[in-house]
Amino acid sequence: MTDNKKSRSRRIKWGRVLDHTVLIAGSLFMLIPLLVVLQTTTTTDVATIKFGPQLAVGDQFFPNLMKAMFKASGFSGQNTGTSMLINSMILGLGFALGKIVIGMMAAYALVYFRLRFATLAFWLIFTTLLLPLEVRILPSYEVAQKLGLLNTYTGLIVPLIASATATFFFRQYFRSVPEELVEAARIDGAGPVKFFVDILVPLSRTMIAAMFIIMFVYGWNQYLWPTMITTEEGMYTLVRGIKQITQDLEGTNIPEYGRANMLALIAILPPVAVVIFFQSWFVKGLTESDK
Repeated sequence: MTDNKKSRSRRIKWGRVLDHTVLIAGSLFMLIPLLVVLQTTTTTDVATIKFGPQLAVGDQFFPNLMKAMFKASGFSGQNTGTSMLINSMILGLGFALGKIVIGMMAAYALVYFRLRFATLAFWLIFTTLLLPLEVRILPSYEVAQKLGLLNTYTGLIVPLIASATATFFFRQYFRSVPEELVEAARIDGAGPVKFFVDILVPLSRTMIAAMFIIMFVYGWNQYLWPTMITTEEGMYTLVRGIKQITQDLEGTNIPEYGRANMLALIAILPPVAVVIFFQSWFVKGLTESDK
């Protein structure tokens, strides 16, 4: 009996070793490109051109960081890394907060108001998931242009703020709220607005966190829409600005690999920080069933 227990525990331990080996190998596979990019930010551009990525770490990290954050590219001198980082942050936060507010309000109306065509309205909203941004980008641009929203934060955020994804998840969440809670709030005299603000919003904090991660990363990584809606260099986002720098690298000038890769690393940090900070709420928001 004792030998059987020992052999069984050994099998379990070897299974754990195999699992961790696979996880570590997968993590290294994903991290190697980032480590290569990080290494090129520490060497001079000439060394990168001559020798390519190396194992040696240079002393150009802080000079490349200063150039990435404070040196402007283009003709106006306005699109520094700092200004592009601020624009990307405004776009990401505006997307996330706007889509959460609109999605929650739409889901609240669909679930708790006695609308005759509520189900039809939900499925019409849901079918918009089948239409990617590229399909509706030209009419959206035309509307934004006629309203004078080009080169504005309003034009960057508002035309794409409606979210079928957020509406769907919040609708499913609200439908799981017990009817007894709704009746108790009604007996206490809570109106629709008070019930929404004081009860549903606090109950939905895990779902809000999950949606915030998804929508922030979606807004932060937007490239096509900011490219169309912004023509002034002072309104460029990081993703848009990095593309412009890589275009400037073409020609007879020495390519600024250190600066471009530093901006790429800076563009990665805010989404990673948001995911790490909200990861526990993110998992609970998408998997929790007992409300």
